[in-house]
Amino acid sequence: MKFSTDIWVAALIRRVELGGGFAVLAHKGDARAGSVLVKVVNRSSGQVRLFAEATRADGETVWMRPSRAVHEADLDTYIARARRIDPDLWVVEIEDRQGRHFLTEDVEEG
Repeated sequence: MKFSTDIWVAALIRRVELGGGFAVLAHKGDARAGSVLVKVVNRSSGQVRLFAEATRADGETVWMRPSRAVHEADLDTYIARARRIDPDLWVVEIEDRQGRHFLTEDVEEG
């Protein structure tokens, strides 16, 4: 990230709100250098996805899906385990009727 984590997360939440979605900061990590997980929930379809930031070999930030779980409880378990490993981790939860993640960086859905 080019910005500190707290500024980046605030911008993501604002983008979600402007786009008609709902976002909440579920866990606040280190303001300057914490990693971020983004959980996306589409309540109408029941679809859930989790995105984690990663860095490509070329230094660019990309978002990937660290878990292919399809049940929200399984993703919540993954998030809890990740928070135990990294207490500086940020967790943003997004609810959107269209299932949008609102991430502006490259996203590898694969």
